[in-house]
Amino acid sequence: MNPNKRPDDMVRITNGELAAKFIDEQVAEVRKQVGDRGVLLALSGGVDSSVVAALLVRAIGKQLVCVHVNHGLMRKGESEQVVSVFRDQMKANLVYVDATDRFLDKLVGVADPEQKRKIIGGEFIRVFEEEARKLDGIAFLAQGTIYPDIVESKGVKAHHNVGGLPDDLKFELVEPLKLLFKDEVRQVGRALGLPSEMVDRQPFPGPGLGVRCTGAITRDRLAALRESDAILREEFAKAGLVGKVWQFFTVVPDYRSTGVRAGKRLFDWPVVIRAVNTVDAMSATVPDIDWNLLHRISGRILTEVPGVCRVLYDLSPKEPATIEWE
Repeated sequence: MNPNKRPDDMVRITNGELAAKFIDEQVAEVRKQVGDRGVLLALSGGVDSSVVAALLVRAIGKQLVCVHVNHGLMRKGESEQVVSVFRDQMKANLVYVDATDRFLDKLVGVADPEQKRKIIGGEFIRVFEEEARKLDGIAFLAQGTIYPDIVESKGVKAHHNVGGLPDDLKFELVEPLKLLFKDEVRQVGRALGLPSEMVDRQPFPGPGLGVRCTGAITRDRLAALRESDAILREEFAKAGLVGKVWQFFTVVPDYRSTGVRAGKRLFDWPVVIRAVNTVDAMSATVPDIDWNLLHRISGRILTEVPGVCRVLYDLSPKEPATIEWE
């Protein structure tokens, strides 16, 4: 049997009982594979890596070393949540690396989206390698590979694969979720006791806010992006739209617009609200958002976020637009 091929008769995990059975099976498999040796995991805080981390904590406890790299491009409160859930609540062996300055310094003046992606991805691998070399007894690398990664890319997608690590590290892979679809991963996460904000986390690009702070990233514009995004998420949650709208976020473009405040002319940024619904991300529609809600969000952003003088709602479907701006 092909270990990377989902069996035709494999039962889909659709409820907590089936998720619990899967967890028990994988705990036994991981313990058999790993023995008493160490396992390393890059814990981004996304759904897949979080569920793998929680599963491995249950299976092997402190033998797992989770490394969370804060590249300064996370949404507001995300790194803090990773530390709270895994170090404080689950008592996981977590290494937290605040590499904000390191990443943002390398991104100064870089406007090309692909170059930004390469810098962020490459620097992540270097930081992760540095942390890996500080550790003794690590024989395995755990990854949040799921079945669509294998089907769509005939292997492991780059955003999961930290296989850019040098060959001399010679880690064997541990991939307990590799035959599951995303909805099944979420079921397993719930059964493992992860918070809903983590299990039901929206898709988030590998470069993080780096592709929503368009053009060359500046720290002040990045701060405006992070705060406006937090306001949007808070208001959508209050309005009961989480889970009803597939993805929503803000964008702060790299240009300024004329405005006025307290009778004085100013030259500040616009904030663009982006919300989409989709089934497969190949096409997307824009939901009708209550006008009063949009007014409330706009008012809060204009009042609470420094450096912003306009709020816009992106009405563009995919196609011709893409979901992300970069």
